[in-house]
Amino acid sequence: MSEVIPSSTPREQENAEVPTRHWIALFGGLIGAFMAILDIQITNSSLKDIQGALSATLDESSWISTSYLVAEMIAIPLSGWLSKALGKRRYLTWTTAIFTLSSLLCSFSWNMTSMIVFRAMQGFSGGALIPLAFSLVIQLLPLNKRAVGMALFGVTATFAPSIGPTFGGWLTENLSWHYIFYINIPPALLVITMIRYGLDDEKLDLGSLKKADWFGIATMALGLGCLEVVLEEGNREEWFSSSFIVTLAIISAVSLVYFVINELQHKKPLVNLRLLKDPQFAMSCIAYLILGMALLGSIYVLPMYLTQIQQYNAMEIGEVLMWMGFPQLLIFPLVPKLTQIIKPKYLVTFGFAMFGLSCYVNTHMTVDFGGQQLILSMVLRAIGSPFIMVP
Repeated sequence: MSEVIPSSTPREQENAEVPTRHWIALFGGLIGAFMAILDIQITNSSLKDIQGALSATLDESSWISTSYLVAEMIAIPLSGWLSKALGKRRYLTWTTAIFTLSSLLCSFSWNMTSMIVFRAMQGFSGGALIPLAFSLVIQLLPLNKRAVGMALFGVTATFAPSIGPTFGGWLTENLSWHYIFYINIPPALLVITMIRYGLDDEKLDLGSLKKADWFGIATMALGLGCLEVVLEEGNREEWFSSSFIVTLAIISAVSLVYFVINELQHKKPLVNLRLLKDPQFAMSCIAYLILGMALLGSIYVLPMYLTQIQQYNAMEIGEVLMWMGFPQLLIFPLVPKLTQIIKPKYLVTFGFAMFGLSCYVNTHMTVDFGGQQLILSMVLRAIGSPFIMVP
């Protein structure tokens, strides 16, 4: 149940040819993941406009991102189990269709409550698109093509959140905030077409739904959902001086402890935590956790800083943050070639060194720092990310 893909596929032959339809399916999956990751950050530079249109306060508007992230965090671990039960082709089609519908509904929101509900729908459906895009790289590509596939997925995973505020800012300033949701509809329809053409249909395995690790699902959803709210809203609620945050933190801690105990004892766990016994796998997970925290954290904080302290509009924020995204397009194609002549551990070390240097540069920030003073740290971050993602 915890496996996202079969442990053995025909694509694992080192020099197997990749059919054109499989490339089409892979790019369809990557486009879907790109949309899902893009939408995490695309609203950040437009919050002021959405807040005004829906007559919401700043604290209320923060739930536009929080609701999406909570739902997405819950959906990601469920994707392997659900894709096995429903079949990848069917599951990707359904989730992309729901993502499209929820994007349209977000643009029609009449108040903050409706926006939060529709964003949660969007996040839950988008949460399936990210891990399944990664699984398609492993399933459809032979060993000699996987570095290319990982580079493509790396572009998706790090470039999308980097340009989200830029793209959202441009759409908001030149059209309206509604277009940050309209823009999902054409590529989503393309994804459905590509997936249905490129992947074979699979039989439903409804028996796995009956045998599911339901206790694990419940404790994981409750634990991760509460944890995400604590991390997103804690600062605004003054952390543990708020009874709301304290209650959620306790629920999260208890739920996650029960989840870990259950997963280690269950014969068919939702998430196979025993894999963490492999030191190399465990270190990779830790590395990606650090990268995700630093990357997404900075992409969330910087737009808020530029909006509230520097009084930048959506377009100006986008022009600053684009320096975190576009340099990656030049570097990602080079990394697969470098993996053939340099050991991956050295490339990853270099990537983290650049990323760490970018964070160190930002430690000298003051309230007088404008966009120009932030460019160096963002370029360093853009250089380091591909060297961490691809190897």
